[in-house]
Order: sequence, then C-alpha cells, then structure tokens
Amino acid sequence: MSDEPIFVTRPHLPPLDDFLPYLRQIWDSRKLTNNGPFHRQFEVALGQHLGVDHLSLFSNGTLGLVTALQALRVAGEVITTPFSFVATAHSLLWNGLTPVFVDIDPDTLNIDPRRIEAAITAQTTAILPVHCYGHPCDVEAIQAIADDYNLKVIYDAAHAFGVRDATGSVLRHGDLSVLSFHATKVFNTFEGGAIVCPDLRTKQHIDNLKNFGFVNETTVVAIGINGKMNEFSAALGLLQLQHVDDALEARRRIDEAYRDLLRDVPGIRCIDRSGQTVANHAYFPILVGPACPVGRDALYQRLKDEGIHGRRYFFPLISSFPMYRGLPSAARAHLPVAHEVAEQVLCLPIYPGLTDEQVAKVAQVIRTAARVSSAPRSTVAVAVSGPAQALPSGPARA
Repeated sequence: MSDEPIFVTRPHLPPLDDFLPYLRQIWDSRKLTNNGPFHRQFEVALGQHLGVDHLSLFSNGTLGLVTALQALRVAGEVITTPFSFVATAHSLLWNGLTPVFVDIDPDTLNIDPRRIEAAITAQTTAILPVHCYGHPCDVEAIQAIADDYNLKVIYDAAHAFGVRDATGSVLRHGDLSVLSFHATKVFNTFEGGAIVCPDLRTKQHIDNLKNFGFVNETTVVAIGINGKMNEFSAALGLLQLQHVDDALEARRRIDEAYRDLLRDVPGIRCIDRSGQTVANHAYFPILVGPACPVGRDALYQRLKDEGIHGRRYFFPLISSFPMYRGLPSAARAHLPVAHEVAEQVLCLPIYPGLTDEQVAKVAQVIRTAARVSSAPRSTVAVAVSGPAQALPSGPARA
C-alpha cells in the first residue's frame, strides 16, 4: 500500500481549468466584493440547490452565527450543546450571551431535548442546537419547547449541507439556520457560509447587518459587521455546485465501506443515520467503547503511526475550555453522556479522493489494533469509487 499520509479530510476542488474563466471575468470586471455578479448568481443557485427560498451569503460560518444572534436580538442565556466546534459557543460570548450547556442524546450525539426544558430559566431567550456530523436534531421536540417558552431557535447547521429529513431540507427548521463552507466541509467556497432565512424581510435585515449596517450609501441603521462573501468564493461556489452531487455520492460509498469493514470489530460503534432521507456523510465518527480491546487514544496513536490522521472530534468538550468551565452548566456531573462520547469518539478519514486501498488500510489497522481474530468471511469487499477490491481478513502491519 502507498505510504502517502491519509488525512481525516481534504478539500474537494473542481478542475483548475474550469475555474479559470471565472477568474478572467473577475479580472475583467474588477469587481471583487460588495454584492458582485457572482455573489448574486451564487446566492440564487445555492438557494435552489438547497431547496430554500431566502439565504444570505457570508465570508464564513462563524460570522454567520454571530450575525444570526444579532439579527434576532437574542439576550441573556442561550441553551446549547457542549459537543460541537468551539465556534458554536464562541458566537454566544461575542454577543455577550451566557451559554447554558445541556447533555446530548447517546444515539444521535445531538442536544437532548429531554434535557432542555429543565435548563430554562427566566433569562433564557434562545436555543442553539447543532446538527452534529450532519445528523438532524429532533427538530419537532425542540420547536415544541421553543413554542411553549417563547424561545428563538438558531441552528448551527455547519455540517448539514444538503441534508434532508421527511419534511425537506433540515435548513428550514428554527428561526434561522447557519451553514459553513469552510475547506473541511462537504461543500466549500475556500471560506464561506450562509444564513438561511424564513422570509425576505429577515434576509434584508441580515444583508444590512453583514455590510456594516448600511441600507444605502448614506444611511446606517444597525451596528453591523463586515461579513460579506467575496467574488472569488462566490465564483468557486457556483462551480462547486456542478460537482457536489458526485462528491456526496463518493462520501456515501466510503461510509458504506467503513460500516461493512468494521461491522464485527468488538467495541466499535458506528453512528446511526436514522432521521435522514438524504445524508451528506460529512464525517465518519466511531465510538471506541469499553468492549474494544484497545482504547480510543491508543487507537488514535496506532492509526497515526501508520500515517493515518484521524481526529478526536469533539474532544475536549467546549465546556472543558477555560472560558466555559467555570459555568455551572459546564460541570461534568451535568454532562455525563457528552463526556463519555468525547472520550470515545474518533473520526475516520472520509473525502471524495480517498481510494479503496486507503479505506481498506484504515479499516485493517483498526481491526488489527482491536485484535479481531476472525472475520465472518475470508475477504471483505470494498466498493468506494471503483471496482471492488478484496481486503484480506488476516493480520496486517501493526
């Protein structure tokens, strides 16, 4: 097998020659930002692709989160999950808000609606859930709680590009949903993001906020920020839309291969994908439980020794970082499931360019590390991006 390092992800990019005509148009027009032609085209095309009526493009997802909270005038306390990337909670601190962490569901790894209600106080004004790894939250339960207590719901949908549930796009839920188009995401624009809005009026307000609060050349109506997407990112986004379906299909095949290859490894649990009619396979997390003969950190190191760079994502929990751990809701006793998952989770490499051979190598290192003595069949077929290749079930390099 190749000795080339296998990273947890690599950005999917279109052929460079296909991007050059877009660059020529930017050079010819000299329009680099400020709602240029590619920005306008991409905003329309992206909304059509995602099945949403109104969205506002941003330079990145974090500024989208910060602006979404501003747009809804959220104040006081916001209930959220500790099992996410730090930007989720950081957006609250940037707005002067107090995060209130509640535990996660052990199956979906999303915020547990059963824990939300008990955390509501007179200061609570909103819920900030995350569609973790692209798996939809229990949106109906969360909305029912929000309706009962008159709370806003802003979804961190950074992982949820293209994900659909029984009602359509998961981005339609809540008051606002925020996407990220960072290089690590299933759909990237170099850097970028978007806020999905319920109506045109909200979109116009958010458009003003991301442009310093300007509504015209001489009028500023809000304390805005510079969150605009530039023409380079918008042009790439337009081109990426032509390739994203193929990229998602490649991810699906890798996901299926991992599930097949790791099915009989003791103590290894793959996360269930229930609740999605269309998944994006943004990540492939496994939980390394007590029944596995090798611990999570030891397995992480074993993979690394073999040139395979998985990621303990999300570890540590947000609530464990210095700016959060003093909060009453950050106490370990309040978050037992989240702590257990954070100490077991390991995200395996998944991206469209990952080869059958590389997927087989990742799985074989895990099987060997876990001392799997036998497999249910003499070979395990891998069908990722081309003809199936046979992976021997016997030991590989340790």
